[in-house]
Amino acid sequence: MNYKFEKAEKSTVKISITLDAAEWSAAQTDAYNKTKGKYSLPGFRKGKVPMRVLENTYGKGLFFEDAVNEAFPKYYFEILGKEPSIEAVGRPSLDVENIGEDGITLVATVPVKPDVKLGAYKGIKFEKVEYNVKDEDVDNALKRLQERNSRMVNVEDRAAENGDTVVIDYSGSTGGVKFAGGTAEKQNLELGSNSFIPGFEEQIVGMKIGEERDINVKFPEDYHAEDLKGKDAVFHIKLHEIKKKELPEITDEFIKDADGAESVEAFKAETRKRMQEANDKRAERELEDKIVKAVTEKAETEIPDALVEHQIDNMVQEMEYRLMYQGLRLEDYLKYAKMSMEEYRKGYAEQAKELVKQQLVIEKIIAEEKIEASDEEVENKIRENAEAQNKSVEDYKKENAGRTDYVKNEIVIGKLFDFLKSANTIE
Repeated sequence: MNYKFEKAEKSTVKISITLDAAEWSAAQTDAYNKTKGKYSLPGFRKGKVPMRVLENTYGKGLFFEDAVNEAFPKYYFEILGKEPSIEAVGRPSLDVENIGEDGITLVATVPVKPDVKLGAYKGIKFEKVEYNVKDEDVDNALKRLQERNSRMVNVEDRAAENGDTVVIDYSGSTGGVKFAGGTAEKQNLELGSNSFIPGFEEQIVGMKIGEERDINVKFPEDYHAEDLKGKDAVFHIKLHEIKKKELPEITDEFIKDADGAESVEAFKAETRKRMQEANDKRAERELEDKIVKAVTEKAETEIPDALVEHQIDNMVQEMEYRLMYQGLRLEDYLKYAKMSMEEYRKGYAEQAKELVKQQLVIEKIIAEEKIEASDEEVENKIRENAEAQNKSVEDYKKENAGRTDYVKNEIVIGKLFDFLKSANTIE
């Protein structure tokens, strides 16, 4: 096998692979041995027809296509192993240049990682936003703890108020005719939650236990049921119960039971610390995003379609997972949105291109600055991860076998951002 390669346009490399007569004959024999089971001719058992007989019957080129499919992957990956400068990033397209009994020449056009011309990535001024925790934030956390530990109590000495939860029967009609889905009994409804159509909940405010009332509403023009859009409706309401939320008193004892903190002040201090740590991480992420966007804008590179398509694949898959957790399928989502998969993928195109360019620029800076992760650093990180999960290093390694490259990359990216922050001015 002989080969040669050259750079082509749009971040591709063209590889010409020539097989001599013996290599091409061997490839055809391999193809015959893999496919002979599907052939039968008079006088021969199925799968036992000799190769030459089949070629004489159906033509000399009978096994050419299967032979190409057998031979190309073998020699292609052999070449990639010999030529580290060919960094393929997608599937090659294949053309047959010459073919015959004396040999074959294949031309593969391979999408490869493009060169990146870095712009300035040092000495740039960046503004870092600080997000400081306010007393109001801590108070709201305390209120949320109260809410989670609240209980509903029955109210019998007054009419329903906004914020109450009422238990009602309702029966709806339009033009004096009841409509499907408009009737229910003993339904819980929080007044002010806007769970029902506009005007419904407001008219229940003021009703007393046992009271019945007709309320008039109008369905929104964009209501999901086509036969009810924009229509006037009357609901007959009967109110059975009124309940209100009772919040626990905020005391040290309550805090101990509900959260485990020693006192109200201890809860506030721990909450403030936790919130500030989250805010600081948010500020760091935003700063890192600013730096990456800035150095990416200043860099020049081609963006191979293969990398963009791969990035879109990842984004679509991530969406599929998010929908799956909600009990939905992407196919159903697209039907509801009246969108084809092709249209949906196009919606990710620009974002995918930007992400691919960012990744290429990041990799180039890492290479230029020779940022690496030593074996010792990888081991220390694994130990740190194991401790965080309360596991032994041995157990962690068993459960995460094959993820050493992920840990290594995590360290390298951390070093990269440390470098970029130190090499630029952060105000």
